[in-house]
Amino acid sequence: MRECGTPTGLPTGLLGGSFNPAHGGHRAISLFAATALELEELWWLVSPGNPLKPKEDMAPLPARLASAKKQARRSRIRATAIERALDTRYTIDTLRAITKRYPKRRFIWIMGADNLASFVRWRRWRDIARMMPIAVVARPGYDDVAMAAPAMAWFRRYVRRPGQRKNWTRWSTPALVYLRFRPDLRSATAIRRADPHWFKVYADLHSARGIRDAVTHKIIYKE
Repeated sequence: MRECGTPTGLPTGLLGGSFNPAHGGHRAISLFAATALELEELWWLVSPGNPLKPKEDMAPLPARLASAKKQARRSRIRATAIERALDTRYTIDTLRAITKRYPKRRFIWIMGADNLASFVRWRRWRDIARMMPIAVVARPGYDDVAMAAPAMAWFRRYVRRPGQRKNWTRWSTPALVYLRFRPDLRSATAIRRADPHWFKVYADLHSARGIRDAVTHKIIYKE
């Protein structure tokens, strides 16, 4: 596979999700990926609304962003609701806008194996793959499904060996690398089941003054 030559730009990972709420599992996986890929920063893209997830169980954006910022403390992780500022809903549109807004950064898209399993449902998923390299983090119970997924059949000839992962800034696209991570069974779904009103502490704390975005530095208020 062709290499792109001398890499330019600040190595930055992008991990999208609802973060409903953010938890220690998100942090552990992100720090692992940041180390494995030698990232300067890893941005959590806290989605205003995931088109593939139901809205009725979604906590307010400021509360989810606040939970993400709490989990990101004292790390290279930056929690952002930049999709609200960009007014984008789909990943393809978000990534196009981000790469245009931050031309001095070199981005890699990071997602769990569960997302690879459903990647063909994403709008213009092949264009996403052509836009930037993709790192897939193993998740318990999803790896076999991901490997057998329709998207993986298309990706097969673009897969890079894990030992090449630190050279991702030199890769031509499409390019995909699979990162093995020790099982972490923590989940946002389990947290919500144990405490359906988890977000109220954040809502009460930030209802008047909002929450500052770690990337755009704008104040996010509840709509």
